[in-house]
Amino acid sequence: MPLIYCVEDDESIRELVSYAMRGQGYKVEGFGDSGEFYEAVQKDVPDLILLDIMLPGEDGLSILKKIRSAGPLQNVPVIMMTAKTTEFDIVQGLDLGADDYVTKPFGIMELLSRIRSVLRRTKKAPGAGRKLLTYSKISVDQEQHIVTVDGKEVQLTLKEFDLLCYLILNKGIVLSRDQIMQAVWDSPFEMESRTIDMHIMSLRQKLGSEGSAIRTVRGVGYRLGDRKS
Repeated sequence: MPLIYCVEDDESIRELVSYAMRGQGYKVEGFGDSGEFYEAVQKDVPDLILLDIMLPGEDGLSILKKIRSAGPLQNVPVIMMTAKTTEFDIVQGLDLGADDYVTKPFGIMELLSRIRSVLRRTKKAPGAGRKLLTYSKISVDQEQHIVTVDGKEVQLTLKEFDLLCYLILNKGIVLSRDQIMQAVWDSPFEMESRTIDMHIMSLRQKLGSEGSAIRTVRGVGYRLGDRKS
């Protein structure tokens, strides 16, 4: 039974999320602030964390930065919950290591879908049958979950890693947002399109000069490299 930690200061939202998650067979623990959360992780490491950005005292982005820096939570998937919708806030969360995000108010069915998708992706990445993927100066070791660009290791979130694998496996092919959504997020929600765009933006930045190989195909989606790559 997957263990989910929900860090949310609004008690009504926390209780609603916890009730819905338990109804789907998850074990859920809710916390109103960072202190309660840090105390709990000393005892049990969760399978996934739902983390609100706006918290009393230490905010969610600060918590995310700490748990991604080192320790047992470093590779635990995190879904941010926030009322903020600007690109800056979204990209900042992704850059700090968030795997996905939902904006308030969100639907419970949408949240459940995202949780299921993230948990599946922690177990198996797209194209996992091939352990080493390469494109130009980019190398992806799927078994060790390591990405290097020109020999230098690059730190990616789980979703960014899955997205890069999918792009390399389909290099030279134009991929629609719907195709990417199904392969990486495994979700039918149209609003995921914005999530894809934010992850592409973050992935380009982290890949440095190689990031320009991810081309935008207007009105369709994205392609890694030229058509004949």
